Amino acid sequence: MTDWMVDGARSDIRAPDGTRLAVYEWGDPAGPEVVLIHGFAQSHLCFAPQLRSELVRHCRVVAVDLRGHGNSAQPDDPSAYRGSRVWADDIAAVLAAKKLERPVLVGWSMGGRVIRQYLMIHGDARLAGLNFVASQVIEDPRCRGPGAPQPVPEQQTPEEEIAAATVFLEACYAKQPTKAEFRRALAYNIKVPAAVRRAIGGWSTEAAPTIAALAKVRVPVLITHGRRDTVVLPAAAEMTRAAMAQARLSWFDDCGHSPFSEDAPRFNSELTSFVQSCQTGT
Repeated sequence: MTDWMVDGARSDIRAPDGTRLAVYEWGDPAGPEVVLIHGFAQSHLCFAPQLRSELVRHCRVVAVDLRGHGNSAQPDDPSAYRGSRVWADDIAAVLAAKKLERPVLVGWSMGGRVIRQYLMIHGDARLAGLNFVASQVIEDPRCRGPGAPQPVPEQQTPEEEIAAATVFLEACYAKQPTKAEFRRALAYNIKVPAAVRRAIGGWSTEAAPTIAALAKVRVPVLITHGRRDTVVLPAAAEMTRAAMAQARLSWFDDCGHSPFSEDAPRFNSELTSFVQSCQTGT
C-alpha cells in the first residue's frame, strides 16, 4: 500500500463546545468499525503502520486528531482540556457524526485515558470492544516511568521546546524508528503548542471512580503493552487487567511505548483478529 493512503478522507466535525475536530477515514465502509485514538502530542499520522496494512482492507478505520493536536482546533482556555467529560464528548461526537454503530476503540497512551473518560460518561453500550495500548488507564503515580513527558514550564525557548519533544519522542521507542519516520513524528509533536501540552498536563482522574467504571464494562478488552516501556510502566497494564475480568493482556517483550510501530506486523495481526472476534463473539 502506498503512502497516500495514510492521508485518508478528511471531514471536520464540531464537538459539543464548538471545537473543530479533524477526522479521517479509510477502508471498507461495510467492514467492522475501528476508531484509532492517538497519544499525547501526537496525531492520527502516528498510526501510519496500521493505515498501510491489511487492516484497512478488511475494516472501516476512523482516526481523529484530538483537540489541540494535528489538524484539529487548539482552544486557548486550559479548561478545554481538563473537563470531566470534554474528551468523552469529543469521542461521542465522532461516533455520531460518522454514524458508527459498534466500533472497537483503540487508544494509545493518552488515547486510553480518553477512552476511560468515554466509559465513565457514556458507558460501553455503543461499543464492540476496547484495545488499550501502552496506556495508564488507572492513574497511579507508581506507573509513570522516567520517559514520561515532563511538566512544561511557563517560559520555554524554541530550542528548549524542541529538545524536550525530542527526548520524549525518543523515550517512546525501545526500537527506534528510521530517521525519516522520527523526523516526521517530531514534526507533528512540535505542532502541539506548549500551552496545550501544559493544559493537558493538568488533567487527571482519580483512581477509584476509574476502577468503578472499568468494572462495569462488558465488551471484550485487549490490553497491549511493551515490557520495555519506560513512559507508562508495565505495571499499568496489570492494574487495568485486574480491574476488568474479561480483559486479555498481550505482552510485546521487545517493545517499548509504541508496540503498534515497533512490531507493526504482530500488532496489526492481533488487532485484526481481535476486531473479528468482537464481531462474532468468540
